[in-house]
Amino acid sequence: MSPKKNVMIVAGEASGDIYGARLVLALKELAPDITFLGLGGPEMENAGVRVIHQVSDLSVVGLTEIIPKIRHISRVLSDLKKSLKGNPPDLLILIDYPGFNLNLAKKAHSLGIPVFYYIPPQVWAWRERRVKKIGRRVDRVAVILPFEREFYQKHGLEADYVGHPLLDLSSPSKDKNEIRKDLGISYEHDPIVALLPGSRAEEIIRLMPVMTDAAEIISRSYPRLCCILPLASTVGEDMVKPYLENVTVDIRIGTSDTKELLKIADLALIASGTATLEAAIMETPMVIAYKVSPLTYIFGRSLVKVSYIGLVNLVAGKAIIPELIQGNATGSRLAEEGLAILENGGMRKEMKKELQLVKEQLGRGGACKKAASIAAQMMGLEVQSD
Repeated sequence: MSPKKNVMIVAGEASGDIYGARLVLALKELAPDITFLGLGGPEMENAGVRVIHQVSDLSVVGLTEIIPKIRHISRVLSDLKKSLKGNPPDLLILIDYPGFNLNLAKKAHSLGIPVFYYIPPQVWAWRERRVKKIGRRVDRVAVILPFEREFYQKHGLEADYVGHPLLDLSSPSKDKNEIRKDLGISYEHDPIVALLPGSRAEEIIRLMPVMTDAAEIISRSYPRLCCILPLASTVGEDMVKPYLENVTVDIRIGTSDTKELLKIADLALIASGTATLEAAIMETPMVIAYKVSPLTYIFGRSLVKVSYIGLVNLVAGKAIIPELIQGNATGSRLAEEGLAILENGGMRKEMKKELQLVKEQLGRGGACKKAASIAAQMMGLEVQSD
């Protein structure tokens, strides 16, 4: 009988916490005795990971925004490195969070610990030189966007395309009427606009005022407007409530699954990031907003090599969704683009059609099982192929 396997798994974002949890559950189906510890959040804890540091304490966006957290991030990194050396796992699984995770990968590689990067950094978008670090420090890579495998192959690295893990998350079982009833939203409240300001504190600070301003403006055309505000696992109600105190429009904090809320939404005002793909899967028309500190924006603009900021547009290969970036990400501009979608049935229909095509490009599901199979193989576990 082979000894029990131990895995360290590290995610630095709310989305990584969700994907990590699904990967852990899929691995447990293959080998129930595996033990897990690492960096994550409530989803990974619920999946059985011994989380030694919380993702909510580390998640940041931007250059200047990271400064206040540098000491804490360094301390967490040091703790994980000590754990790697003192109690070497059979496998280190990394999920996104590039600067931190590539540093940790270097330590693991020096100790002879196999490294599996599930959802590697978006080096095709910026800081392409990181691909060489990945090649030196990582043993296997599993990518989730259709064009990423070709990118890695172009740089001489093999990568497994497993599809997007969002497709593994269960679709809402309730119909729209049930979801509305649960939220107390009657059909007198029409339209419904979902506000998704992001999963990090900095995003909330910069985008919540913009989105509430947009909601107020939209409500002038739709007095019975109802807005719903899904919260990421890293965002507490206390983070958003101050922005709702002086708002006259009906904005409800959604406690349901984000997909349920997107299912009933006629429009989403949404921070650039993974949530845009979640909206695409639900075929919810949207407007993307992106806003960071001026220094971060100037620095990033000089490095970014892609034409679009939104993952939906990147997967589509064209601008199917309006993007409002930095100075253009204002309440009035968000409202303008949102009203254009709400008031133009043809535009909505065309957008939904394009979103359906994006959904098809994300794969057929099973990403977590495929990634779990790779991880199991790396630990020498026998896995039956599909």
